[in-house]
Amino acid sequence: MAVVRADVERFCAELVEVAIRLAELRVTLEGVVAAAPAQAMADARDGGLRRIGRQVGMSHEQVRRMPAERPSAPGRS
Repeated sequence: MAVVRADVERFCAELVEVAIRLAELRVTLEGVVAAAPAQAMADARDGGLRRIGRQVGMSHEQVRRMPAERPSAPGRS
């Protein structure tokens, strides 16, 4: 019985580690997704606001109102 208990405790500890890693990955993904439209606009700025808007799924007016700064990559300062 002690062996089974130890296995269950080890398995539960591993699940906690997996949950922590998944939370970290979710935060990273959210950062990348949030930065994607601005990054696409910075990369394609010379192509015209309408084309940029189509590329990122926004109107050309929304693109025009966004800052032209290139966002830093997640995890970088």
